[in-house]
Amino acid sequence: MDRKVDIYTTLQGDMWDGISHKVYGSDRYSMELIKANIRYANVVKFSSGIDLICPDIPSTSEILPPWRQQ
Repeated sequence: MDRKVDIYTTLQGDMWDGISHKVYGSDRYSMELIKANIRYANVVKFSSGIDLICPDIPSTSEILPPWRQQ
């Protein structure tokens, strides 16, 4: 199965948690974004125009064991 790669282009002042919230609806995926864009791991506030890879995040039902999915 081919994986779709999403790209987020930063705006001036973007930070990891804000990007996570914009892309995934929650700031808790900041570490996944950092891991996918390790060359920018030391950036706290972004300048505009940087393309970041946004990895697929499994939904809660995808990470539950089959007997817990309903």
